[in-house]
Amino acid sequence: MPRFDETEQNKRIGALYRKEEEDLIAMLAGKYGHQYINLNGITINTDALRLIDESVARVAEIALFEKINRNVRAAIRNPNNEETQKVLKELADRGLTVEIFMTSTASLIHAWERYEDIRRATASQKGVLDISSEEVARLAEIIKTAKDIPDEMDRIGQEKGLRKVSAILEVILGGALALSASDVHLEPEERMVRLRLRIDGVLVEVASIAPDLYQLLHSRLKLLSGLKLNVTDRAQDGRFTVSVGDRPLEIRSSVIPGGYGESIVMRILDPSTIGLSMEQLGINPALFAVIEEELRRPNGMVITTGPTGSGKTTSLYAFLKRIHQPEIKIVTLEDPIEYHLPGIVQTQVGGEYTFATGLRAILRQDPDVIMVGEIRDRDVAETAVHAALTGHLVLSTLHTNSAVGSFPRLIDLGIDPRMIGSSTNLALAQRLARRLCDTCKKEREADVKERQLLELFLANTANAFDPKKPVMVYDSVGCEKCGGSGFHGRIGIYEGIRVDSAVEQAIIEDPREDIILTAAAPQNIPNMQQDGLIKVLAGVTSITELSRIVDLYGEKGIHRPSQDIQHP
Repeated sequence: MPRFDETEQNKRIGALYRKEEEDLIAMLAGKYGHQYINLNGITINTDALRLIDESVARVAEIALFEKINRNVRAAIRNPNNEETQKVLKELADRGLTVEIFMTSTASLIHAWERYEDIRRATASQKGVLDISSEEVARLAEIIKTAKDIPDEMDRIGQEKGLRKVSAILEVILGGALALSASDVHLEPEERMVRLRLRIDGVLVEVASIAPDLYQLLHSRLKLLSGLKLNVTDRAQDGRFTVSVGDRPLEIRSSVIPGGYGESIVMRILDPSTIGLSMEQLGINPALFAVIEEELRRPNGMVITTGPTGSGKTTSLYAFLKRIHQPEIKIVTLEDPIEYHLPGIVQTQVGGEYTFATGLRAILRQDPDVIMVGEIRDRDVAETAVHAALTGHLVLSTLHTNSAVGSFPRLIDLGIDPRMIGSSTNLALAQRLARRLCDTCKKEREADVKERQLLELFLANTANAFDPKKPVMVYDSVGCEKCGGSGFHGRIGIYEGIRVDSAVEQAIIEDPREDIILTAAAPQNIPNMQQDGLIKVLAGVTSITELSRIVDLYGEKGIHRPSQDIQHP
């Protein structure tokens, strides 16, 4: 006996209804003296479509589908519709010659769907991609792990043309936002394009994209970012905005040429991940007290160091929020402005307004506090030091691996050691470690090697432990809440050196790192290894994760003799 297929039966009934509707419209068209057309088989000209607003077209049951010079073709459903006649008259009043066709409701709906393409194209030209808050909420419900993104991409695989490209881009960026990714990587290879996301500081492979689809996606992204489509032999940098409801997010795009096509990296600047308070950064109490004291000083320089993506800007923003008061003028110089702070004058470098020229201009704005995004060269370093010595509190960043490394770095930039010692208040260094998922982390006893490591760094400190008792640490496991990674969110690992009289003397007389570290030892501020291991004992992160970002086992692992370090 043949099996009844309800889905197939419904398809056949639907097709029969559509055919009956088309036959009826074709008959009515002859009655009214108009031609009949089925728009499902016609390419809709968007130049014609945009002559009427979508809302007007839907009310009037009309779609303009072709335009040649001043001649347009209009598809209507009912010639007796007053709104239809009103629109036709308005078109005639604009000097357009209108040829009328009758069509079905299904055909009109097909034509009206092209308005979405017009909106997306307009957004591309403006450098703005609109993703509705409803869409982001939908993606957040669907996308729990990186593995869910390719499933959602497959779901929209039947779309065509610009609509498919736009939908894929929405899924990629919406998925990145749902997973709190900081960067999106699109990397062409010989037979496919690799899509990866950086989540909690670690790159996660997500999906493969077909080369033909990537060509369209790549062009769309370059257009959105304001980059030249015909330039493929050199690097280009651009930016665009993703509007999530009423919340704008800036995306910085970097494009470089490669053997199989241009590689694209998009950095997502999400204010919600940057606007933290000092208490949320994870700073050890001993260092926290020092930072607070130095931020209250009216002049001098506070430098935070670390590699790209280590959270330096987040720390600086937290410091600014801490010291902001109505009676203090704060001016920033950033590239770009990542988070808007009320009551603070924020400026962005660009064109002739560089870090050097911008900093000199800011000094003429009567500031009390200046934040410089990065000290990159001698000119900026000299101006920053001068500002710190002339009654301004200066906050800035350097690219060095440790707090003590900031002093030789400034010397390398041509700054006199005596000027460094007298202008610098505090040097910080930081990394970001992934937090263990509180839901699934697993406690265990530290093995022999781990115990030796903990004893090496924490012996004779406030965090020392009884050698006769077991030491407990935690491992990552993975669950639904953390997307199977075993981690959720990140926390700062910090170290700092205060420039007191002993450190200043060391900088001036013998600015070698080991000499400066010996001078700083009595300050009792934990180094990054110690701060990280304190967080390991507290169950915040794991030794494996800490060793990924901090040198625990090499010579560089021991930065300072163990002192009386406070537990967070």
